[in-house]
Amino acid sequence: SCLQLGLERFHGVGILGFNSAEWFIADIGAILAGGFAVGIYTTNSPEACHYVAENSSANIIVVENHKQLQKILEIEDRLPHLKGIVQYGEEIKEKRPNLYSWREFLELGRDVPDSRLREIIVSQKPNQCCTLIYTSGTTGQPKGAMLSHDNLTWTAAMAGRFIGLSDAHERQEHVVSYLPLSHIAAQMCDIWAAMTFGVQVHFAQPDALKGSLVETLREVRPTAFLGVPRVWEKMEEKMKSVGMKASALRRRVASWAKEVGLQTNLKRMNGCSEVPVNFRLAQQLVYRKVRKAIGLDRCTKCYTGAAPITRDTLEFFLSLNVPVLELYGMSESSGPHTISLPHAFKLGSCGKELAGCHTLIHKPDKDGIGEICFSGRHIFMGYLNMEDKTKEAIDEDGWLHSGDLGKHDKDGFLFITGRIKELIITAGGENIPPVPIEDAVKNAVPIISNAMLVGDKAKFLSMLLTLKCVVDTETGEPRDELAPEALEFCQKLGSKATKVSEIISSKDKAVYAAIQKGISAVNEGAVSNAQKVQKWVLLEKDFSLFGGELGPTMKLRRPVVAQKYQEQIAQFYTDTST
Repeated sequence: SCLQLGLERFHGVGILGFNSAEWFIADIGAILAGGFAVGIYTTNSPEACHYVAENSSANIIVVENHKQLQKILEIEDRLPHLKGIVQYGEEIKEKRPNLYSWREFLELGRDVPDSRLREIIVSQKPNQCCTLIYTSGTTGQPKGAMLSHDNLTWTAAMAGRFIGLSDAHERQEHVVSYLPLSHIAAQMCDIWAAMTFGVQVHFAQPDALKGSLVETLREVRPTAFLGVPRVWEKMEEKMKSVGMKASALRRRVASWAKEVGLQTNLKRMNGCSEVPVNFRLAQQLVYRKVRKAIGLDRCTKCYTGAAPITRDTLEFFLSLNVPVLELYGMSESSGPHTISLPHAFKLGSCGKELAGCHTLIHKPDKDGIGEICFSGRHIFMGYLNMEDKTKEAIDEDGWLHSGDLGKHDKDGFLFITGRIKELIITAGGENIPPVPIEDAVKNAVPIISNAMLVGDKAKFLSMLLTLKCVVDTETGEPRDELAPEALEFCQKLGSKATKVSEIISSKDKAVYAAIQKGISAVNEGAVSNAQKVQKWVLLEKDFSLFGGELGPTMKLRRPVVAQKYQEQIAQFYTDTST
């Protein structure tokens, strides 16, 4: 059908929609027909869609529904390569030329002889590009990372083997597809590794990330599951709020089980294999029920990646005997580079390199921390039509520079300490990685949802803070009402506040004092005076995908936040009296 519509060699087929069988079919069809499979984020504006379609010379764009179709219709007159639009998720509202329903699209290919398709397939080479992943990049225009057939097939086979995915002939694996397929992580798990090992893929509802995911997990009971940190944090928050409503006895049993779970799993992590009797008891009373409640009772591989996760969240799940394992990589390395394993993980580490992948720590300092560089068959071909950017990423020796800072420990585990671009360099010349300080504040003050450290080129550090609030399930927009755990926090302090705006407008004494107390405690443990947080402000709205402060994988987009709240940031450094 792609060929019949006039798809030319090395031209894009853009796919804009939530995960579905049609998404997979369009992706693989585009590749076999000699084009590029190009996922487009469903949250993209029409302009952002135009950039990707134009950059990949898209001949065909596949959309899910009327809403996504509107974005393409708005820009189609500026897409000279576009030959057809296909809508798969719902019936077409109004007919127009070059717009096809999924059924009509499949019919188009009936008269194309198999020999024509076979000819194209035979002409393809393993080192040619077949997929473009547009890096959502927190800065500048997105770059189209070119991945070859070999990048995808080799990485899928190696990563699947490394984590011990079973071949369907031996045991059927099950996964839930819900993370954006325009991102390498979901594509690697849901399409390429699944195809390599015969994994059964179950599609979630489009509102998965707004709350329906757990229902899907309970229905499917996946054997492997990859969640971005925000997904694990949301589960943790939900489980804590359910736990608060339990009887006193149940709460005591749960906290005993969590203590046993954490201690046993930390010992396991350090190589001790014996299982104490109380752990077996806790398994019957608590852990099994918890796993069942979140649909992970068959899941032997629980993973997190794409953004940093806090030690707190990892320990919470570890205490319930759900080891959440970290992996690390980037679009430019076809997804994974290092992966933790159930028998080989350390809290805070991203694990060890996949077989056939190598790491170089570039220009390490006295603590062994330097830029993490990769090599291996998973390294991408370069950025489409951006030779200068490709040269910035891959050096003359073929090492891919990640932009991340990190080190290996004595056992060969990789630890990431920050991003080069994220480092705050104060007026005094101190290099400060923000994430550990932000995590410490969130940890010290449980009512805080997001924290962002600022102070580049300034005399001292300040912090933007948001409170945990209820999120609109339809739009994903953060609301003014405090979340249940935030309400409980306020009640314990003796505050009557139920809304974020009430706390801010009245400068709620109890809440402000509690936040200051938490920040002071974090400052007590600071490495130096330069790393202390001197000022902070509460923002009216929590960060979200909706507001643009978080990227598609829920990564904090620091430049966007800095731009959006520039007045509040400026205030820190002009107002000398406070």
